[in-house]
Amino acid sequence: MSATLYWIAIGFALWLLGLHGLLTLRHALRRIIAINLMGSGVFLVMIALAARHDPSDPLLVALVVTGLVVAVSATALALRLSSALASSTEHER
Repeated sequence: MSATLYWIAIGFALWLLGLHGLLTLRHALRRIIAINLMGSGVFLVMIALAARHDPSDPLLVALVVTGLVVAVSATALALRLSSALASSTEHER
């Protein structure tokens, strides 16, 4: 088994684990973590594909770096929305 295939399999396993968490968990914070796990699996596969060639593909590396920035921003927004939703439901009680 080559190193590229190994990292692709690990990335796919992370994505499947995140999908399982997204479909089975009901708590908002756990679902956000599951979505982040899926994103990490995708990034891992992309980096494994970029490293196949001796000079790594700069386009895939740039896409992963951009994706990481977007993922952090989306996670911050999701956490803030989840926090606001939780506090609004507490005030209604």
